[in-house]
Amino acid sequence: MALKMIQHGSTEYEQMVALRHQLLRKPLGLQFTQEELAKEKENILLAYTDDDTMEACSMLVKISPDTVRLRQLAVLSGLQGKGIGRAMVQFAENLARDNRYHKIIMHARQDSIHFFEKLGYQVESDPFIELTIPHVVMGKEL
Repeated sequence: MALKMIQHGSTEYEQMVALRHQLLRKPLGLQFTQEELAKEKENILLAYTDDDTMEACSMLVKISPDTVRLRQLAVLSGLQGKGIGRAMVQFAENLARDNRYHKIIMHARQDSIHFFEKLGYQVESDPFIELTIPHVVMGKEL
């Protein structure tokens, strides 16, 4: 298994988009737009692979000179609860620190708040609806 950064437009990136679609968008009846995917060229794209299989992914998006946003964290169904999500978040935090960011924020689905609280994140907003489901802003100083 490997935690790594991947390149936009690569075969691994296509696997990442497919995993995110399967787990995050399809259940909501939504698709990615070409504009959304084109914007991801500017992001730090993260993957957890095992034998060339994309098992988890996420990305970091620059918000300001000292803040990044963790987005689209997805872990393959059947592998949740095995520490892969935790490893992905810790990898993202380390990369953010290496790139001199001081804070990570995210729009966390309400059903994942407890997971992120265990990793040191705090709720920073009231609930709001994004992509048809409740979210909150969560953040962590690095």
